Amino acid sequence: MSRYFSEDHEWIDVDGEVGTVGITDYAQGQLGDIVFVEVPEEGKALSKNDDAAVVESVKAASDVYAPVSGTVVEGNPALADEPG
Repeated sequence: MSRYFSEDHEWIDVDGEVGTVGITDYAQGQLGDIVFVEVPEEGKALSKNDDAAVVESVKAASDVYAPVSGTVVEGNPALADEPG
């Protein structure tokens, strides 16, 4: 598995044709306590640099951009109960 980083503090782990996307530890630290994460719906088509998700913290809300083009296979349902 290979991990790549964007200039906007997103990362993508690539395993075959599937990529898993997240935000860097640095971005998490800058946001502070994360209280809500909105992930894209399964089947949503995204182009590179599209708004893919929203992360809200006690300090601010921040968009997460798609580092590559593709179709969402699934979101992370655990983020609904434990966004941090």
